[in-house]
Amino acid sequence: MGKLLLIAVLAALALVPAADSGARAPVDRELRARFARAQAYADSRPGETGIVLRDRWTGAVYRSPAAGTLIWACSTPKLAMAVDLLLRADSGAITLTAEDHDLMHRMLHSSDDDAAHVLWTRFGGEAGFARFPAYGLTDMRFSDRHPHHWGWILTTANDLDRLIGYVLTRLPPRHRDYLVRELRTVDVNQQWGVWGAGEAARPGNKNGWSDDNDDGSWIMNSVGFVGPGERYTLALMNNTQVVVNGEEAGRETTTRIAGILFHGYFGR
Repeated sequence: MGKLLLIAVLAALALVPAADSGARAPVDRELRARFARAQAYADSRPGETGIVLRDRWTGAVYRSPAAGTLIWACSTPKLAMAVDLLLRADSGAITLTAEDHDLMHRMLHSSDDDAAHVLWTRFGGEAGFARFPAYGLTDMRFSDRHPHHWGWILTTANDLDRLIGYVLTRLPPRHRDYLVRELRTVDVNQQWGVWGAGEAARPGNKNGWSDDNDDGSWIMNSVGFVGPGERYTLALMNNTQVVVNGEEAGRETTTRIAGILFHGYFGR
């Protein structure tokens, strides 16, 4: 009985918002209740899902117990690649041509792997990993099972939360606005995950997905923003542990979580 009580207390504490600055953040009771429902839903689904929801205006942050779990990043580092290329071009370290900008658009808009490969090899490849922690990917790790490739790094929902925060708060305004436009106008193949927040939320996201997990199961990840002024950010990393129909399972899990959090939340 004592063990069950301890588990219940720890679960409740995981749902309490905390400002990263250490100051006590104002509590949005509705959002806290929505997060509790989203967590309960995630717990009912296959595998595990790291969730980080952030209110950038108040500093409130809601994290799931799996927010720090290492999961294959898949295509989400393409957003870090875009950040890196834009900042290096600003510094004069590289020059981006019209073709390069088109490749960047393709890797963000439809998650085009070929476009990402060209940019990755053209502008330094693995050397980029040394800069990724500066953009928020401080948890990232490598595995001997995969080469040092932009998609095959292990990272966390906490990392993706920091990455989207960097995009929205640290980049020069012209780069921020460019990336916000790209993420808000993604192709239909990326309109899931954070996109599930609904049209009224004006979502934008960068997704990553693959069936190349070590056991052949699917990984479905999504990071982005919702709300006026991109007020809320949401990072989702779903290790489905489902092989057959794992893509559908993970797409449903991540999209439904965003829907629970934000459907009907705006325009009240």
